[in-house]
Amino acid sequence: MSENGKKVGFLQRMLNWTERAGNALPHPATLFALFALAALLFSAIGHFMGWEAIHPATDEVIKPVNLLSEYGIHRILLEMVTNFTGFAPLGIVLVAMLGIGIAEQSGLINSVIKVLVLKSPKHLITFVIVFAGILSNVASSVGYVLLVPLAGVIFYALGRHPIAGMAAAFAGVSGGYSANLVLGTIDPLLAGLSQEAARIIDPVYEVNPTANYYFMVASTFIIAFAGTFITEKLVEPRLGKYTGGDSEHDENHDKITKKEKKGLIGAFITLLVITGATLAGVLPENGFLRGEEGGILGSPVIKGVVAMIFILAGAMGIVYGIIVGKFKNDADVMKGAAESMKTMATYLVLVFFAAQFVAFFKWSNLGIIIAVKGAGLLMSADIGLIPLMILFVILSASINMLMGSASAKWAILAPIFIPMFMIMGYSPELSQMVYRIGDSVTNIISPMMSFFALIIAFVQKYDAKAGIGTIVATMIPYSIAFFIIWVLLLAAWILLGIPLGPDAGIHYELPG
Repeated sequence: MSENGKKVGFLQRMLNWTERAGNALPHPATLFALFALAALLFSAIGHFMGWEAIHPATDEVIKPVNLLSEYGIHRILLEMVTNFTGFAPLGIVLVAMLGIGIAEQSGLINSVIKVLVLKSPKHLITFVIVFAGILSNVASSVGYVLLVPLAGVIFYALGRHPIAGMAAAFAGVSGGYSANLVLGTIDPLLAGLSQEAARIIDPVYEVNPTANYYFMVASTFIIAFAGTFITEKLVEPRLGKYTGGDSEHDENHDKITKKEKKGLIGAFITLLVITGATLAGVLPENGFLRGEEGGILGSPVIKGVVAMIFILAGAMGIVYGIIVGKFKNDADVMKGAAESMKTMATYLVLVFFAAQFVAFFKWSNLGIIIAVKGAGLLMSADIGLIPLMILFVILSASINMLMGSASAKWAILAPIFIPMFMIMGYSPELSQMVYRIGDSVTNIISPMMSFFALIIAFVQKYDAKAGIGTIVATMIPYSIAFFIIWVLLLAAWILLGIPLGPDAGIHYELPG
C-alpha cells in the first residue's frame, strides 16, 4: 500500500487504522458519558446475573452494586457534583495552570524556551524530555501539567511536530512510571501494601520503600533511550511535518533581547530566593517544612508540589513581566491567569464526564470483581518463573485499562499474588516490581488514567480534530516497546539473580 506516493509499512497502517477508528468514535466527552452509562448498565446486569468474587484481603464476598436501583439513582443524583469537584486531577491542573498562565502571559516561558533551543544540543532534546519526564514522577503530577505541554512548545520552537514532543514527555512521565533515580511518593505507599500482604505468610516480614530501587535506576536509562528511539524513528516520522502553525518566520524569534535577559535574571533570582527558603525549611531536622514525622518525602513541599508550582511559576512570571513591561499593574497579572483558564474549557467538559464514569465504575464493584477473576486464572497456570512473571505483567497491564489508581489496584492484587509467590519461593519485592511494570506500560493508552483527558486537551491545541484514537495510536509504539524492553530486563535480572533493591532479593524462603 502507499500513501501520498510513499510506501506505508504494516505498523504505520495499523496505527493509522487505530487512529481513524478511535477518532471515528464520538467526541471524547461523549465517549466518557457513554462509558458511564455502560457502567450503570453492566452494574445492573452483573447484579441480576449474580456475579461475585471473594476479596483476597478481607474474605468478603464482593457483588456488583446495581446503580440502576433506587439506591444507585439517589447516589448518582446526590454525588454528581462532588464526583466532578472531587476528581483528583481537576484541582491539581487548575491550580498549577493559574501559576503557569501568569508565567506564560508574561513571556517568561517563551524566553526560557528560546534559551533552551539556543543553548541545548538539538540531538539531545528528545532524550532530555523523556528523561525529565521519568524524573518528574518524584512529584507525580508535575510532569503531566508542566512538562507535557512544555515539550510541545519546545518541539514547535525547533520546527518539529509539537505532538511528537508531547508524546515523548507523556511516555516518560506515565509510561516510565516505574523508573527513577530517586524515590517518590508512590514507593512507600506500594511498599506498605506489599508488607501487609507479605505478613499474611510471614508476620514479621518488612518491605522497604527502596525495595525496587536498583531495578528502577537501571530502567531509567533504558526507558529513556527507548522513548527517544521510538519518538524519533516511529512517532515523529508518522506525524510528518507540522503545518498548523504560523508560516511567517519572525527574524527576532530566535534572539534574546536585552529586556528579556534582564527579565530572565530577575526570574532566576526569584527562583533562588524561593528555593533557598524552601531548603531552609526542609533540610534541617527540625525544619518548619518537614513532615509530621520529620521526613522529607512526607513534607508539605513534596505533598503540596502543585502549590509550589503555582507559587514558583506565578512569582517568577510576575517579576519577569514587570521587568520587561508586560505587567504594568495587578489587572494585567490577573488577566494572564484568566487566559490560562480559557484553554481549560475543553478539559473541564471532559473531566465532568470522565469523573462520573470513574465514580460509577468504582461504586459498581465491577473493577474489583474483574481483577480478582483475572488473578484466579493466572494462579491456575502451572508454568516457570519467567513465563509466570510475564503473565503477571500482562494481567497488571490489562487491569490498568479498567482501574486508574496504582495503589488501588495493588491493594487488590497484592494480597492475592504476594502470598502465592512467597509460597512458591519468590519475594514480595519481586511481585511488586512485576506489578509496577505492568501498571506502567499501559498507563499511556488507558482512558482510565486520571490525566488522560488532560492529554487530549493538550493535543487538541495543535490538532483540533484529535481524539482518543489520536492519543492511543501515537502512544501504542511506546507501550509495546516498553513492555518488550522491561520484560527482557526483568528476565535478565531474574536469571542473573541481581537484587531488586537494598536487601531485596528475588527469592524467598518460608520460615522453618
